[in-house]
Amino acid sequence: MKHTIEAICTGTARPFNGAETSAIAKRPREGLVQILEDGLAPDEQADRRVHGGPEMAVHLYPLDHHDYWRGELGSVQLLNQPGAFGSNLAVRGLTESDVHIGDQFRVGTALLEISQPRQPCWKIDHRFGQKGMVANIVKTGRSGWYFRVIEFGEAEAGDTIERVAIGEADWSVERALTALVAGKASREEFEQLAEMPSLAPKLRDRARAKLS
Repeated sequence: MKHTIEAICTGTARPFNGAETSAIAKRPREGLVQILEDGLAPDEQADRRVHGGPEMAVHLYPLDHHDYWRGELGSVQLLNQPGAFGSNLAVRGLTESDVHIGDQFRVGTALLEISQPRQPCWKIDHRFGQKGMVANIVKTGRSGWYFRVIEFGEAEAGDTIERVAIGEADWSVERALTALVAGKASREEFEQLAEMPSLAPKLRDRARAKLS
């Protein structure tokens, strides 16, 4: 299963909401981009407590969802930008129901592994000037996801992203989001998530907390 990377996007921390900064505005890069342990080089995250790091190294928000949001929001110029939702990789044909926690993908010469669904925050509502987008993302499962980097490498727009290994075949990103962000899961499901080695440690801890 190969898909084309339409754009590789990075950003810098800029004023966003009063004194607060954010690097959610990602813009396409030209030429080869290095993919290292913490993600693309260079790519900034304004608040490293909740963004970035090895378990959230590379973000993919499906371009397929931009059409959905056009239907919800109308003709919003931001939706013409591949990094509108803070995404690093602009790809069509892969959505949260198609991929699983622990799936591995060859991206250029790098090897990436899905570590977790993206948990949306208020910055999406603020960026688009639309209340309720975060709640809609959680309700519909249109969250995107994060990769960790297994093998360093480099990639550029026009390269392919190819799944080379399936991880937790019963746990799509969509299902994991429903369980861990929407909180809709059985005790047995939380037990599975708590012991899932390819799931990001913070989310394994969240699943354990649900059990207690």
